[in-house]
Amino acid sequence: MPHSRSAWSAARRVSQIVCLAAFAFLLVRSEFSGSFRGLSGQVRLPWPVSAFLEADPLAAISTAISTHMLYRTMWWSLVILVPTFVLGRLFCGWVCPLGTLHHFFSSLRSEKKRGKALIESNRYKAWQASKYYILAALLVSAAFGSVLSGLLDPIPLLVRSLALSILPGVNYAAGSVLDAWYQVPSRPVRLGADVAQAILQHTVAGFRQPHFRQAFFLGTLLVGLLALNLRVTRFWCRALCPLGALLGLASRWSLVHLRKDPSQCDTCNKCLLHCQGGDDPIPGPKWRKAECHVCLNCVADCPTGAIAFGVGRVRPAGTTIEAPDAGRRKLLASAAAGAALVPLLRSSTGFAVDFDSRLIRPPGALDERHFLERCIRCGECMKVCPNNALHPTFAEGGLEAIWTPVLVPRVGYCEPNCVLCGQVCPTGAIWEITEAEKVGRPGQAAATPDEARGQGEVATTRNPQDAGGPIKIGTAFYDLGRCLPWAMASDCIVCEEWCPTSPKAIVLLNADVTDAEGRTRTVRRPQIDPVRCTGCGACEYACPVKDRPAVYVTSVGESRSRTNQFILSAAPKR
Repeated sequence: MPHSRSAWSAARRVSQIVCLAAFAFLLVRSEFSGSFRGLSGQVRLPWPVSAFLEADPLAAISTAISTHMLYRTMWWSLVILVPTFVLGRLFCGWVCPLGTLHHFFSSLRSEKKRGKALIESNRYKAWQASKYYILAALLVSAAFGSVLSGLLDPIPLLVRSLALSILPGVNYAAGSVLDAWYQVPSRPVRLGADVAQAILQHTVAGFRQPHFRQAFFLGTLLVGLLALNLRVTRFWCRALCPLGALLGLASRWSLVHLRKDPSQCDTCNKCLLHCQGGDDPIPGPKWRKAECHVCLNCVADCPTGAIAFGVGRVRPAGTTIEAPDAGRRKLLASAAAGAALVPLLRSSTGFAVDFDSRLIRPPGALDERHFLERCIRCGECMKVCPNNALHPTFAEGGLEAIWTPVLVPRVGYCEPNCVLCGQVCPTGAIWEITEAEKVGRPGQAAATPDEARGQGEVATTRNPQDAGGPIKIGTAFYDLGRCLPWAMASDCIVCEEWCPTSPKAIVLLNADVTDAEGRTRTVRRPQIDPVRCTGCGACEYACPVKDRPAVYVTSVGESRSRTNQFILSAAPKR
């Protein structure tokens, strides 16, 4: 029996390590490290980097409630949900990558907090029902058209925190160490630095150094949640995790149950030392099935074999509480709070009135209302963006849209030939488009900014909308008071050189100007064709006026909105 118990415990540890390693591997692989220049076909990532997100039952159910349909990739959530009905919350104890991190940090508690204090803290507490109230509020808010579950869902939370904060920090630290390493005037040392760099770039370090808005806040939030485990074992999992609450509800019908034999118990309470769920496995009190993570620590720690897990329809009578211990009134109050939350958020400015002009969504994003019905704020699109152009919002789209993706052209522009953000989006908030659909010319790709420079294309009057039109995410405008050719009679054609559309959306017009010394000379002044401009942001990214660029992109004219337009087009003839 001891050998069997230790074998199950070892199997659980192996499962946790393998699943966490797979999660980390896929997250690191969600990066395109090549170049779009000269590529003939559409770029696709070779790994299913969104596999954990697509298998998230809470994300699947939330988006299904908000959209009244299940996105095609979310069927993978059944891989987790169906076994839960049979085996209980096995995902929490054996698979969940964030749960594994909580499990690890819980084991770091000091010796002073072990013994009786640890045993008492691992007894069931009434506040553990909080996660069910959070789940009720999130599901009701989804029914009103706003998927806020991604804020607390452990899989999107971990992807967002690692991708936008922890991994960029690790990348920066590794780069600093390697730079110092390369300064050592020794050939063997530099060879070691080359080997270390190759290893880092294939493991945790990225091909480029990314920078994200709110990186410090997102990283601090994750570190704070992990630090709570030093006070209470897996506090997040017990009290706050909405996915754990969902799986706890599903585990009510599972065939796994805990058998207790009080006659063999010597009241040593060792079964509580490493209990992860706070589910009262000790003989005497009733075992709380919905709280159990099936970690098997209690069975492994019991010296007398007084407790054991079994599988079958016959359960010991009077020893188990099947349903979660959540009060009906509190559940109704939580549901009412979720119902009231959406109209309160949308009655403020930012959703439909006085929205931020810089709320530039990725190409393929649905209109704002349907976008918020699907986006789970996972940050996968921001991680995969090759130019570091996508960042989490804070207040640009109102509080309801917090941590959803927004294009920041001053940091990076939208690569014309890239459609990776739609490929990795697990819920369809960013529709999976083709490269040909993005550039608006079937079978022909737009030039990259590097290729566009020096092409010397002749501007024509052809309207790209005649061929179906490119997908527009916004429109560029000039601040003539800051543009060098317009305000200071100085030559500058950087924006025109970087414009990747074909024909170019930025054309140069000759103008005779008089400088400060009274001399008349010809200056080429840039002008934007709003029909050709796709709002990619390459011009703003490259503008040499660094403090506040002379050319800037706003969301007006975006293809996803019928109202955010400023150019009227004639209705097509029938």
